[in-house]
Amino acid sequence: MKTVCFGEIMLRLNPAGYTRFLQTDTFGATYGGGEANVAVSLANYGIDASYVTKLPSHEIGQAAVNSLRRYGVDTSDIVRGGERVGIYYLETGASQRPSKVIYDRAYSAIALAKREDFDWNKILDGATWFHFTGITPALGGELPEICMDALTVCREKGITTSCDLNFRKNLWTSEQAGKTMGALMKLVDVCIANEEDAEKVFGIKAENTDVDAGVVNHDGYKSVAKQLSERFGFKRVAITLRTSISANDNKWAAMLYDATENEYFFSRSYDIHIVDRVGGGDSFGGGLIYASLMNKAPQDVIEFAVAASCLKHTIIGDYNLVSVKEVEGLIKGGGSGRVQR
Repeated sequence: MKTVCFGEIMLRLNPAGYTRFLQTDTFGATYGGGEANVAVSLANYGIDASYVTKLPSHEIGQAAVNSLRRYGVDTSDIVRGGERVGIYYLETGASQRPSKVIYDRAYSAIALAKREDFDWNKILDGATWFHFTGITPALGGELPEICMDALTVCREKGITTSCDLNFRKNLWTSEQAGKTMGALMKLVDVCIANEEDAEKVFGIKAENTDVDAGVVNHDGYKSVAKQLSERFGFKRVAITLRTSISANDNKWAAMLYDATENEYFFSRSYDIHIVDRVGGGDSFGGGLIYASLMNKAPQDVIEFAVAASCLKHTIIGDYNLVSVKEVEGLIKGGGSGRVQR
């Protein structure tokens, strides 16, 4: 079964350890991006994962392509052209100091892409699942229309579609996001969101919930999921439930709403000591898609997605470099961290 992920892959530059931007003389370089991270997860699970974007033909663009190929992602439909690979700088937080991200992605090759760059009938031929995030249309230009073109072809071909709302206030306003995403969501089957996305994009808020204070109200999230499904016709809505204790320690769980059966499924909650939280939501999406493709029961789908994401928080870099066996081991109770011999 073939999956297709579409979005922007970026060069990530970060000071070593917990060093601040103002302290460092060197930056480590890796690659990542919402949909690229999902594609790598799926490839690691043995799924035929294709990634689509636009990248320059110079060496930095090729290095981004190579980072995907290294983990078995199909890059044959990546369009080459343009001048820039987007960059983001990451300062890793600690204790009460949050992590900080600075973007330098204006005028990247994908941000300037044209609708005619992508032959979606060809790209999506034989595909089972298509995934994108709200970050991609937020980049502006023709990307909202490009996303709509892809979703339209998916609907014609009967391909399941998923979107992680991934609201980014530095890219667009809530009003802009609501208008653009509202049109796209009508062609999406599975919606993924965190505790804030639904509120920031569509004005749907979980009642009696304050993630900063550690208060997560299950009934509030049930209402959010049901409202999203009723407004856009989603078959499933998955919401991650992160309770932030500090930059280093979080509680991590999620909920899956199955609109067809009108049932809600909550995962177990994990206490996570964070090594790198970037890509945590993407690893959740990758786990959700994989478990869904394997036709797992809804409770097993949400357990797999949360466990996969839990493990990602222990891995440096954007990509979730874990196997199905490792995820299933955690689900079965293997969370002690003892050396495996």
